[in-house]
Amino acid sequence: MATRQHPPSQATGLPRALADASADKRLDVLRHVAAGCSISQAARQVGISYKAAWQALDTLSNLSGEPLVERIVGGVGGGGARITAEGLRLLALAAELARARQQVLARFAGGAIGDGGLGLRTSMRNQLRCRVLRCAPLAPGDPMVAVTLATPGGVELVSSITQESADLLGLAPGLAVLVLCKATAVTVALAGAGAAAGRLWGRIERLSPGAGQDEVVLALDGGGHWVGFAPHPFHGGVGDAAVASVLPAALVIGLAG
Repeated sequence: MATRQHPPSQATGLPRALADASADKRLDVLRHVAAGCSISQAARQVGISYKAAWQALDTLSNLSGEPLVERIVGGVGGGGARITAEGLRLLALAAELARARQQVLARFAGGAIGDGGLGLRTSMRNQLRCRVLRCAPLAPGDPMVAVTLATPGGVELVSSITQESADLLGLAPGLAVLVLCKATAVTVALAGAGAAAGRLWGRIERLSPGAGQDEVVLALDGGGHWVGFAPHPFHGGVGDAAVASVLPAALVIGLAG
C-alpha cells in the first residue's frame, strides 16, 4: 500500500496529533508497532487493553489526518498493524519536540515553567489541579469508570470517563491531574440553598448579571477559582458563601504539566 510523501516545506496535520495531553501513551503504542510488535503486544507493553491500543492508533490518525498504520488482515491473532511512512514521520517529530522541550527546560531550570499546562489552549475556563483518589468501573464490566478526585481544598469530585481513556491517561491513585470544565456546565447556588454536599465551596468574588443567567466567579476554599452560572436574578453578593455543582460527565481530566 503506497503512502503519501510530503516535501519538508509542505505543512501536514501531524503536529495536531501531538497537541493532546494524553498523546504520550498513544505514541508509545505507535512506537511499539514501529518496533515490530503486534497490537496485543504493544497493548501489554504500554499497560492498556487491546481495544484501547486500537483506539490510541485511530485517535492519532484522526488527529493527524494521515494514515499512521496499515491494518493487516489475517495472521496469528487475526491481524494487526504496520506503521506507515507518515507514522514514522510523526514519531520523528515527537522525538524532535521532546529534545526541544528538554533544551528549553534546561535553559529555564529553577523557574516555574511547565507548572500548569502552558501548552494547552482551551475554551474551558475552569481548570483545577487535583489528585486521583480512586478509579473504578461504574459496575462490573461497565465501559465507564468513576474517577474520584481530591481538590486542593480537600473536596471530592467525581468524573465519569471511559475505561479506555483512563487507561490511556494512566490514571491511578496519587496521580496529579488537571480537571477542566466548561463554565456553562456549572450551576452556582448560595450555600445552604439546597446544593448537595461534595461540590465546590467558596465565596463569591465577582458577579456579572445577564439576561437569563448571571455569571458567578467563586474563590474556592483551599485555593483556585471556579466559574459558573445562576438563574437571573441571583441574590448573592460579593463575599457570600456559595457552592458550585457540576455533573460527573462534564468534568474532563487531563494530565497536569
